[in-house]
Amino acid sequence: MGTRAKTMISSKFRAATEKQYRPAAARWDAIQSRDRGADGVFVYGVRSTGIYCRPSCPSRKPNPNQIVFFPLPEAAEQQGFRECKRCKPRTVNLRDPRTKAVAQACREIDSRVREGNDAPVTLSALSAPLEMSSHQLERAFRSVMGITPRQYADAQRMRRLKSQLRKGDDVTTALYDAGFGSSSRLYERAPSQLGMTPATYRQGGTGMRMNYTIVDSPLGRLLVGATDRGISALYLGESDARLESALQKEYPRAEIRRDRNGLEGWVSKILEHLRGRGPNLDLPTDVQATAFQRRVWEELRRIPYGTTRTYSQVAQAIGQPEAFRAVARACATNPVSVVVPCHRVVRRDGKLAGYRWGLERKQALLEHESAGAGAKKAKVARV
Repeated sequence: MGTRAKTMISSKFRAATEKQYRPAAARWDAIQSRDRGADGVFVYGVRSTGIYCRPSCPSRKPNPNQIVFFPLPEAAEQQGFRECKRCKPRTVNLRDPRTKAVAQACREIDSRVREGNDAPVTLSALSAPLEMSSHQLERAFRSVMGITPRQYADAQRMRRLKSQLRKGDDVTTALYDAGFGSSSRLYERAPSQLGMTPATYRQGGTGMRMNYTIVDSPLGRLLVGATDRGISALYLGESDARLESALQKEYPRAEIRRDRNGLEGWVSKILEHLRGRGPNLDLPTDVQATAFQRRVWEELRRIPYGTTRTYSQVAQAIGQPEAFRAVARACATNPVSVVVPCHRVVRRDGKLAGYRWGLERKQALLEHESAGAGAKKAKVARV
C-alpha cells in the first residue's frame, strides 16, 4: 500500500476518533472509564485543583461540574491550568493533524519566548515547517486556541514576565528575559495585560491605589472599585462587610480606600443603567485577564441590551465552538459584572446558570432589560 493511501486511511481513522469523542457526554464517559483511546484527542482541566490531565489519568475521578475540556495541553495552560505530574498529558501524541500543527506552532512560540527572542512572530515563519499556508495555520489556530498566534505570543511573554517578577527579578531583567525588546513596548501593554505597572505587579499589588464606594441599587448593595484607568470591581450583595472582604481578597496588597464621592460619575451611570435609563453602558475597565478571558469579555460587551446569547453562541463567536465550558468559566470569573454583562449569557435550554451574585439577580437584570428594550421599541413605533 502506498504512502498516500496509508495517510488517507489514517486521516479517516483520526476523523472518526475525533467525532466519537466530540460530545461532552462521550468525553466524560472516557474519563470515567479511563479510556486510553481518548488520549491525544482531548485533555480536561479540573477547576478545583487547577490541574489538567489526559482522559486515562489514574488519579481520583473529578466532579463533572468541575470539568473543562480542551483540545490540547497548550489551550489548557493558556487558561492557567497546570500539567498533571502523574499522567503527563504533554507527552501524548495528538491524533488530529490540524491540532498537532497548532501544538507545534505553540511550542515554537514558547521556545522563542523562553529564549527572549523579541522578533515578531510571523505566520509565514510558523507555517513553513508545517507544510501549511499562513491562512490555513491562522484559521486552525483560531479554531483550536480561540486566539491568533500573535495574541498567544503576547500572552506567553506576559506570563513569563509575571513569573520572573514573582521570583524577584528586577523589571529590566524580567522584561528582556520575556522577549520585550524595550521597556516602552512593555509599558505600552502593561495597563491592559497586568492591570498595573510591572513594578507594582512584582510587589503583589503593593502600592496599587484603588478607591471604592458602596451604595444602594435596585439589586441590593453595590460596590464599585476603580483605579485611575477604569473600573476593577463591581460587586452586588446584601452585606457591606462581605463586599469589602471580597475586594480585599481580590487585591490583598493594594492600597484600598473607601471614597464616597470620588467615583460618583461612574457610579451614577451604573445606577442609571440598572434603572433602565441608560442602556448603553460603555465604561473603561482595569482588570487582569488571560487572552481568552479578554476575548470572551469583549464578546459579552457586544451582546445588545435586552437580548441574550448561549454559552455555545459566545464560543462560536470567538472562533472556538467547543469551548462553551471555558466560556462559562470566563463568565463566572468576570470581576466587573454589569459593565461586562455576563448575565446576558444563558444555557442552551434558556435556563439560568452560573451567576456569581445569585440567579435571582441575574433573572431580575434580564427581565428589567427585556422590559426596557420592549418599551424603547414601542416608543420608536409610536413616533
